[in-house]
Amino acid sequence: MEKEDQNEHQNQGGMGKRGVTRPMAETSMKKDQHDDDKEENDGGMKTDSGQRREMLNMHHSNTLWIYWSLVMLGVWMVASPLTFNYAKNVVEPSGGREVWLSMSGRIAAMKWSDIISGILLIFFGWRALTPNRPYSIWICCFIGIWISMAPLIFWSPTAVGYLNGTMVGVLVIALSILIPGMPNMIMFMKMGGDVPDGWSYNPSSWPQRWIMIALAFVGWIASRYLAAFQLGYVDYAWDPFFGNSTIKVLNSDMSHSWPISDAALGTLAYTLEFLMGCMGGTSRWRTMPWMVTFFGILVIPLGFVSIFLVISQPLSVGAWCTICLATAIIMLPMIPLQIDEVIAMGQHMVQRKRKGDSLWRVFWKGGEPVTTKSDDRSPTLLSFPQKPLKVFKASIWGMSSPWMLTLTTILGLGLMFVPAQLGVGIETKAADINHLGGALVVVTAVVCMAEPLRIGRYFNVLLGLAIAVLPWFVQDGALLLSIIDTVLGIAIAVLSLPQGKIAERYGLWNQYVK
Repeated sequence: MEKEDQNEHQNQGGMGKRGVTRPMAETSMKKDQHDDDKEENDGGMKTDSGQRREMLNMHHSNTLWIYWSLVMLGVWMVASPLTFNYAKNVVEPSGGREVWLSMSGRIAAMKWSDIISGILLIFFGWRALTPNRPYSIWICCFIGIWISMAPLIFWSPTAVGYLNGTMVGVLVIALSILIPGMPNMIMFMKMGGDVPDGWSYNPSSWPQRWIMIALAFVGWIASRYLAAFQLGYVDYAWDPFFGNSTIKVLNSDMSHSWPISDAALGTLAYTLEFLMGCMGGTSRWRTMPWMVTFFGILVIPLGFVSIFLVISQPLSVGAWCTICLATAIIMLPMIPLQIDEVIAMGQHMVQRKRKGDSLWRVFWKGGEPVTTKSDDRSPTLLSFPQKPLKVFKASIWGMSSPWMLTLTTILGLGLMFVPAQLGVGIETKAADINHLGGALVVVTAVVCMAEPLRIGRYFNVLLGLAIAVLPWFVQDGALLLSIIDTVLGIAIAVLSLPQGKIAERYGLWNQYVK
């Protein structure tokens, strides 16, 4: 069986590891790098700029259809306002929300945004037909981002304008930097190992990333539905458990305080997470630190903000939203799943700085490999239909669920639902303690399932003690609820003390895994 798996890596691993975003010349570069290493031992020279330029031209000729596609999408955007007529079948945002533009202003803004974006896309897409014009390609990418954002900023008055902008924007981003790879990366990328120094696995492997890509896609679907209601394209927001509470949440003062639709903003965030999850190869923690950083910002700090906005709904609005909770549940495991790649990237930056490299250059263009260890442990995605469990296990390396953290998560969920079971009103201070405290316990426990962040479980010790004590100081709490909270709070504090099993190794970060 082991021999069969090794043969599978040899026969399928190349394409499986590269995924869909690797430059077509990378295989040639790897072969040249291998030959150069052998030549260097005999006094030979490494790949020079002329060879790299030749490979760049080869890659460009193989992906020329991409830049023609950008030009055609530009023509499509210019024709869109004339084809779809953004002044017909217009709608107002839900809940009587006031927006910063009048209806005529929204129509004009969407029309001219599409026309100008299309003209710019034609111009820079045409320039990108010539090799070695990375700035033109990057400008096309930012045009795609703007096309995705314009329907949100201008509150697109028609559903077709929103659909057209968000879908074409995704295509432009994918065609500019996702499918062909980062512009001109062939000219400076350093070949080498894809397992960080001292690590037991590769946090940038495709199994590690595809689980987050799948979660981001599901979150995109959910938030897109909520955005359709806020923007006025559908008249009703369905909720399987809380009835009209979802509409109450989406039309709340907290939601209306945002200058744009908060659900549509979430859709944009999930879009970028999905695309950035697909971008780069299996050594991107080393070759693309800037991208891992921005992806980490989207998933981790912005993920926390999104989660806390959702769990604050019963406190600020006095209602729950099932689909909003679903988006928080989707976002929550992405944080511990992504943190290891960010740590690997940070370790590489530290190691290159110790060797005298410029952090600025390493951040934007990657650095020389510290180790040549290749990832022979991760299964290929091609094996998923035959061995789904094996691929899934590889996708959660670095994240484990000791029984203490699992039980803590269950107790935190229990705290959130106890008030309703005892008939305590959702707007009472006693219920607030349970809703907020239980949600924070769940978030902390799940995040600390990431082995590199296991030390954060001590925060639940403080939370558990607070939950055990605070109910006795509020006047509107039931005696039975206070007793239950005390028992559960003490149990959470005690369960948060043991570390639990640590299965993987994390190089320089091992000293912080406690």
